[in-house]
Amino acid sequence: MYQIQVDKVFAASHAIRLPSGELEPLHGHNWPVSVTVQAAELDEIDTVMDFHILEDWLDTLLASVHNRHLNDVPPFADEQGNLCVNPSAERVARWIGSEIASRLPAHITLVRVSIGEAPGCTAIYLP
Repeated sequence: MYQIQVDKVFAASHAIRLPSGELEPLHGHNWPVSVTVQAAELDEIDTVMDFHILEDWLDTLLASVHNRHLNDVPPFADEQGNLCVNPSAERVARWIGSEIASRLPAHITLVRVSIGEAPGCTAIYLP
């Protein structure tokens, strides 16, 4: 098995809906993101896939949330701007993972997405 990983960082704010229904105070993070994909065999040029393609996909996703308030943007907000998915680090990782996985060729699989919310605090999505 062969794996590659790309790492990026985006900045965004969020406010998680608490069990009481209230939102925690609005706050921001610099969110480091790592995406790992794998293939059982290398392609015709001896790679899992082109790093730049994977980076471009991730850059496109992150551009939609960079310097934004996650509570206000899809998939965390609906078309009317109402919070519909709690923008926790776990849900951000799952969103990124699902979007990347949907673009991968059949012979490449998503292994994991990790996202840091604060130093020493990392959420991991394993499909």
